[in-house]
Amino acid sequence: MTQTGAERSDGAGGAPASPPLPAGFGVVIDPGTKQLGEDTLFGGAPARVLRLSRAGRTALAELRGGPVRSAAAGRLARKLTDAGLAHPRPPELTARPDVTVLIPACDRPVLLGRCLAALGRGYPVLVVDDGSRDPAAVAEVAAAHGAALVRRPVNGGAGPARNTGLVEVTTDLVAFLDSDTMPQPGWIERLAAHLADPAVAAAAPRIVPVPDRPGWAGRYTAAACPLDLGGAAARVVPGTRVAYVPTAALLARRAALVQCTGADGVFDPSLRRGEDVDLVWRLHEAGWRIRYDPAVRVFHHEPGSWPALLARRFRYGTSAAPLALRHPGQVPPLVLYPWPALTVAGLLAGRPAVAGLGFTGSVLAMRATLHRAGLPARGVLPAMVTASHQTWLGMGRYACQFGAPVLAAALVAAGGAGRGRRRARRAAAASLLLGPPLTAWSARRRSLDPVRYVLGQLGDDAAYGAGVWAGALRARSMAPVRPVIAWHPLRGDLPGRSPRAH
Repeated sequence: MTQTGAERSDGAGGAPASPPLPAGFGVVIDPGTKQLGEDTLFGGAPARVLRLSRAGRTALAELRGGPVRSAAAGRLARKLTDAGLAHPRPPELTARPDVTVLIPACDRPVLLGRCLAALGRGYPVLVVDDGSRDPAAVAEVAAAHGAALVRRPVNGGAGPARNTGLVEVTTDLVAFLDSDTMPQPGWIERLAAHLADPAVAAAAPRIVPVPDRPGWAGRYTAAACPLDLGGAAARVVPGTRVAYVPTAALLARRAALVQCTGADGVFDPSLRRGEDVDLVWRLHEAGWRIRYDPAVRVFHHEPGSWPALLARRFRYGTSAAPLALRHPGQVPPLVLYPWPALTVAGLLAGRPAVAGLGFTGSVLAMRATLHRAGLPARGVLPAMVTASHQTWLGMGRYACQFGAPVLAAALVAAGGAGRGRRRARRAAAASLLLGPPLTAWSARRRSLDPVRYVLGQLGDDAAYGAGVWAGALRARSMAPVRPVIAWHPLRGDLPGRSPRAH
């Protein structure tokens, strides 16, 4: 549910826009949600104002005190969890879920064996051999762990392999796993609890790298795994913090997959990369909910060398163009809000008057929007400083991914105006180049020193950006590299005020 006006929830009366959260489910209020008054909540993704009537306040009190018991609380819980103001806390399962585990595999029998050993024998497992060069090795590992095996004579990629396996699946749920993962015990049951909500099509765990990988590349991926979507629960919605989840580990409702099946299967076989993102977005567009639960973890084997790591990042980048063509507007490389962007541009160009104009415009626009929403204007100045800072980080990451040669030229070029101007230009380029990785390192500080972390992220970004460029040129589309300007940046974030509910 994406709404751009201030919402009203009365917790009772009228047909709900979506089914209520089932009885027994609890909710956890998102840490970013603020209660601005007895009847006003602010937060979510994207941020919005939610006003409660008297019945809605009673329903909220019920949710704060325990699980859903009344229909009114169920409707409010749905609204809160759809908006990202809260997250569902499902009850423990009372029955064993009806699940088949589906694993596409192409060679790598050692990793497949580790995956199957970690999975155990609790559920039926189907391994799809996607044209391995040594099919006997894959068959031997599958047989040793009691897994059924289907063989494809020609390698087609993970999507077609999953399509082949899905033809054989008859259970209510299907657990997708990649052969280079190692799930933790109980992961299926904990994700299946989310699917006790009939509106949920899929639930995803947090994917983290296998710990204690040796070497610089291994330590870098431990700090910056591209599949790790963070430690905060979320509803998966394009354009938000968790815009997608990979099928490296995903539990899905087979009925929802059937509903989204195309002419060539559930997964689009023309997508060698990004086929899982495409599926998740199609499920979302069909009205299904997808949940991300970081309390459930699955380990993933990341590349152990820099050539392998950068090659994988390049391949990931090539998926941006096909996804942008299939889902227009969902894959912007950078979203710029005019006033913060003007602020940062003025600072980078050494034009303090321009930067001051941009910052003043940010503050005034935010105050006006808060006034329309009937909210207090406290904290506007630090919020706009944060917005400018985030804009600078986004511009730096974008410049490194898609214009690293230009940044490098700006750092080393000797031509131009006077010495002071050259120093300012180099300082601006250096801030864009080094600011984002240093900021990321300071937030993580795991197992890598800042120099190697920064060099690693710069290489990571450049490889991914090169893949995006390659895909864009192949598709003859600039969509995956073209920044988007949000001309009404605050309208969707802080909507206008609506009449109070009766």
